[in-house]
Amino acid sequence: MTRTEQDPVADAAPAPQGTTSRSRALVGPVVAAVGAMGALAVLAAVDPNSPGHYPTCPFLFLTGWYCPGCGSLRALHDLTQLDVAGAWGMNPLLVLAVPFVVASWFAWLLRSARGRPQRRTLPAGVIVTLLVVVVAYGVCRNIPALAPWLAP
Repeated sequence: MTRTEQDPVADAAPAPQGTTSRSRALVGPVVAAVGAMGALAVLAAVDPNSPGHYPTCPFLFLTGWYCPGCGSLRALHDLTQLDVAGAWGMNPLLVLAVPFVVASWFAWLLRSARGRPQRRTLPAGVIVTLLVVVVAYGVCRNIPALAPWLAP
């Protein structure tokens, strides 16, 4: 028996490695986009302002305080309806974060398409700054005298 008869796949022409690795690299950004679009489609169709469709925020339920994410489902619903003012009234931090999240996704997509290595972490200063902003926002939205417009 010849080698071809033993293993017909062995003589098959291999795919160009650059194309295969780039297609694999694009799987992550594409899956993330499809998942986000699916979640936004559900959120656009099922209004979180009507009771009974989504669970209550566990932090709000247990403490009675608004967490930094409280109102984000309603804000995203408003954004799917192109109501930026309504979204701002529910969670201003989320409205400010959406352009950065979209820009980060596009940067991820371009890095993947060009075959550049993925950077896994942000610099420590950026992480600390984000943490301080989120915690300060969470505190400020629970002090009505300080910033009553931050409560959802």
